[in-house]
Formats: sequence, C-alpha cells, structure tokens
Amino acid sequence: MAAVTLKGLTKRFGSTLAVDDVDLTIESGSFCVLVGPSGCGKSTLLRMIAGLETIDAGELTIDGRRMNAVRPADRGVSMVFQSYALYPHMTVYRNMAFGLKLAKTETETVDARVRAAARTLRIEDLLDRLPRALSGGQRQRVAIGRAIVRQPKVFLFDEPLSNLDAALRVQMRLEIAHLHERLGTTIIYVTHDQTEAMTLADKIVVLNRGRVEQVGAPLDLYRSPANLFVAGFIGSPPMNLLPATVLVRTEDTVTLGLGGVTLTLPCAARLFVGDAVTLGVRPEHVRPSAGGGSVPLRVDLVEELGESRLLHGSLDGGLPLTLRLHHDRAFARGETIGVDIDPGRTSLFDAAGRRL
Repeated sequence: MAAVTLKGLTKRFGSTLAVDDVDLTIESGSFCVLVGPSGCGKSTLLRMIAGLETIDAGELTIDGRRMNAVRPADRGVSMVFQSYALYPHMTVYRNMAFGLKLAKTETETVDARVRAAARTLRIEDLLDRLPRALSGGQRQRVAIGRAIVRQPKVFLFDEPLSNLDAALRVQMRLEIAHLHERLGTTIIYVTHDQTEAMTLADKIVVLNRGRVEQVGAPLDLYRSPANLFVAGFIGSPPMNLLPATVLVRTEDTVTLGLGGVTLTLPCAARLFVGDAVTLGVRPEHVRPSAGGGSVPLRVDLVEELGESRLLHGSLDGGLPLTLRLHHDRAFARGETIGVDIDPGRTSLFDAAGRRL
C-alpha cells in the first residue's frame, strides 16, 4: 500500500490544457475514482501517475518518493487497460507471467504468484487457454491478474469495464470491490460511469476540463454538490436544476419565483430580493401530493424502470422537473398533479454556480 500525492500537476498537448494544476492526496489503501465527462482529463491524469505521460509542471509522489522522472516499471504501480491488452499468441498463464519473466524473477516465484492470482480471481481452470477462447469478463480477469502478480503498491484502472455488457459490468464491479477488500492495495480507478464511481469508491474526484471540481465521499457529493457541474453530473437521473429569482427574504427563509410558481424554503445564505439563483432538488425528494400539493406539475412522460418509475413533467412556465416514484399510482400523460418539494433536501446555487 502507498499514498499518492499530486501537487500542481499539469499537462499540455500543444495549446490544449489537458490537466490543469491538480492538487490531490490519495490515502494509502483507499479506493479513489476519477470521474467526469469525456475529455475532462481523467485518463491523462492516470497515465501521468503511471508514467505513460510526462509531467509538464507539478510534482507526483508515491509512498513519499518523487516520481516525475522515474521509469514506469520502477514506480511500483500496475495498470489495467480498457482494451485488456493481452498477447493473443500466449496462454493465460504466460500472459500473467510475462512481466515477471521480463524482470528476471525466479521461476518458482513466478509460478507461485500466477497461481495465487488465478485462485483469487477464480480462473485456475483457464491458465492453459488462449485469449480468443475467453469471454470478455474472463479476459478482464486475466488483465487484472497480470497486474496482481507484480504485487504493486498502487493499482491503476482505466475504464476497465466499458467493453462489457450491463450484467457483466455489475458482476465485475462486485469482484473488483471484493478484490480491494482482500488485497487492501491503493486503487485509482477511472470511469465515466457514475454508478461505478458511487458503488466502488470511498473517495470520488470529479474532473471537468482538466480541473478538480470536488473531492469527497460518494454520498457527500450526492447530497452536497459544490457547484452546478457536480450537481448535474452526479446522480442518475441528475439533480433537477431550476432557475429562480428571490422574491421575499426574511431572517431564516427565502421565497423563490420559479416560472409561474413560488416556493418558500429555509435559508441562511446571504441573499437579497432580485438575486438570481438555481434551486437544486433530487428526483426522489419531490413527491405527488394527495391534497393538491404546493406546486402544479403537468405530466409529460412516465418511464417504467421496474423497481421504480421516473415521472417527467413541466412546471408553469415550462421548467422541467423529474420525480422518482416507488408506488403504483397511475399517471396520465397531459394531466396536472400537485407535487411537494422537500425543503430540507434542496440545494441553492448562486449566479456563478457555487453552492450557497
């Protein structure tokens, strides 16, 4: 296990700033997920840690040792790629052993490590097969096994599940979580799938245009997003974000105008009448009301998901609002219902997009 520290890490490709002055500490033994949209710099940042991309500015340390100019093979890290990167002409055993043999590891040690990793990943019966005889999930296990045998201080995963179907992704998520629990090694994991991020990580780093937007535990980011970008990115479906204007301000409440409706919320933030804000509320924190509700909503679409349903509607003025429901009440497209927004579960963002 080893801690990884990034101080002012920066990377440019020509005039494009891919990683912009990133400061980050990843504690020893933690499971840290880098998440963000395509092109946000998460894979580039991972490759800089691995030594596959040069560092233009800043400092990278692993286990207290400066790594900026250290060769990838000497950093104590192992990387699992999206494409598996297995040698097609080598058996599973030889694929897993190849790196150790290049390092001139003793044959007995190589054999012991390969077979131990195969037992951990439950692929002992696949060791004599070629990659073409394996399923996608089996190939990914082999790629992970090849990383395990090196006994690294840090595992690096670059979108390892993106080539798998939905059911297999769920299974492999569980296996990676169990693997981290058994080995206790520091893991840095890149994905654009926020479900992977929320279920695997003990720390999530949200990246946007090469910069860190927020770092925290999964539920902290979900419940208290630092800005509009994180609020709109974390969660599926994302947080409802409704532009509003402050109509009335008292010592401990604020009344907002949202299109053609008003809503009064508890609020201690420094706001004034006329201020433009954005109200954020998760779909599960809006409920249909048996008594008419405080906010009228026109039903536009109902998505049946099995365990729940998503109701997409429009407020007066056309503002969209999504609800996540778990009961069997039927809703007709075009009907108007009353809904209640849980005032204690809302977020307010200022005109610059920062959480108030």
